Amino acid sequence: MRRVTFAVPGSLDTPTGGYAYDKRVVAELRTLGWQVDVLDIGDCFPKPSDAQREAARNMLLTAGTGAPLVIDGLAYGVMPEIAAELAKTHRIVALVHHPLALETGVSAIEVKTLQRSERDALGHAKSIVVTSPSTARLLCADYGIRPNVITVAMPGHDPVAQATGNNDGMMHLLAVGSIVPRKGYDVLIAALAQLSDLPWRLTIAGDRSRNPQTAAELDVTIALNNLGTRVTQLGILSDVELAAAYCAADIFVQASRFEGYGMAAASALAHGLPVVATDGGALGATVGDAALVVPPNNVDLLATALRRMISDPAERERRRTASQAVARSLQSWRTTAEQFAAALEAVA
Repeated sequence: MRRVTFAVPGSLDTPTGGYAYDKRVVAELRTLGWQVDVLDIGDCFPKPSDAQREAARNMLLTAGTGAPLVIDGLAYGVMPEIAAELAKTHRIVALVHHPLALETGVSAIEVKTLQRSERDALGHAKSIVVTSPSTARLLCADYGIRPNVITVAMPGHDPVAQATGNNDGMMHLLAVGSIVPRKGYDVLIAALAQLSDLPWRLTIAGDRSRNPQTAAELDVTIALNNLGTRVTQLGILSDVELAAAYCAADIFVQASRFEGYGMAAASALAHGLPVVATDGGALGATVGDAALVVPPNNVDLLATALRRMISDPAERERRRTASQAVARSLQSWRTTAEQFAAALEAVA
């Protein structure tokens, strides 16, 4: 049986797109006949203490040397010295969801430090898996990675029910993602504050615990714009609850400053929803013609796009039709696992 160790910084049940990707790839690799050993190296990354870093180092060094060692980029990018040590005995496969330096809220000094750290760490990987062609291009252009060591394994999708929306006279908007600065909820609320004359409601489904300060600031922003009766925050939802939220929505909106792929937006496409999104990172390419796309951090343009989508039934129908067409091109998780397996076999 083919074997691989999958090192993850924390629990695979952590409610983010990156962890959901890891969890599903592990499950699908097992269906392809791989023995997958999951190694939790601690949920302290990307800012581990010295003791936490040493504990992760010890766990990784004792992982079996006879199989590829996949390390999630949330941890891998901040351990270049450990990567150099591991490379002497292990065949490392780095999984990069998006470069750490592109997380919103990182200072200029931290950006340079993270870029240097991640570039050095990636140089010790035998293979690198990314979740979008956009991220692959970025690693080649900005991190000096050779294209022949990169495998693109985009997230997969399961068949889902089509959204039915509402008939209550309101446009029900849905936004999905953890309440962290990179997701741009501050921009979204500022844009919606310009649309008080329109009939809309916004539901936000996302973990509020990952960045308590951002969650608190979002609450204040909603209150200051008198949107408390229009915006509902549901926190973390189960898979069943989240599917129901997609089905009940009329429009999906994502104001992210950067996405390595955009799993929540792709799920909206799978449900046949019209989308308003930014083109931060790979997000614009993910949503394609199904969305009205605007630049990140532009409140006025986002407000204009939302006004158009909310006010114009013909526009919503055009985007819904495009969404359904894009959804048919989304790959399965089985295909994702096969692409990932190809990267493993190349180093095995």
